[in-house]
Amino acid sequence: MPRRLGDLEDAVMTRVWEWNRPVTVREVLEDLQKERSIAYTTVMTVLDNLHQKGWVRREAEGRAYRYEAVSTRAAYSAALMNEAWSVSDNPAAALVAFFGMMSPEQRHALRDAVRMVQADEPALPEEPTPPGPEQPATVTPEEQIPPAPEQPATSEPGEPVASGPEEPAEPASREEPAPSREEPAERPSREEPAAARSEPARAAQRPEPAPGSPDRGR
Repeated sequence: MPRRLGDLEDAVMTRVWEWNRPVTVREVLEDLQKERSIAYTTVMTVLDNLHQKGWVRREAEGRAYRYEAVSTRAAYSAALMNEAWSVSDNPAAALVAFFGMMSPEQRHALRDAVRMVQADEPALPEEPTPPGPEQPATVTPEEQIPPAPEQPATSEPGEPVASGPEEPAEPASREEPAPSREEPAERPSREEPAAARSEPARAAQRPEPAPGSPDRGR
């Protein structure tokens, strides 16, 4: 955390920040002597201390040094405010109290600073909206009423009733006759002639004559 500058350190750093260029001990001394009585060695000691604390860097120029600020005064002020805010046990209340102590010009400057910071921040990706329940389709009153059935046109006596076009009759399907399995013609049996068969049969059918009859001897 940066330590708050002392009164003389702040006076020296104020000139270094305002001039915004490398300065020598002699230049700072001559400007400070306009306000107070101060020695050359005192200014040289203050700048050497600021160099050791990291507030300025220096570069040799002949037998002397030129000093240049490492950070800006705005960064120093921001570091002080952050340090004061971080040690508070209630940061929100500290900010409210700090805003209450601001002048209208300071509040306007704060709003400008907030807008600048927000413009530099990348836009956050939008979170996808979860799909909600499907809503039933709205039906207009006209759609709810079914259309009335068409009534047949009434014809006056004597006027023929127009009939719709007759639908063509479907052609009868041609059924192919099933192939009939004809029984093969019976082969003529080899029968003996009736005359040849009748004679033995007749002989068998004749009764034998009784003993002593005149036909027995035939």
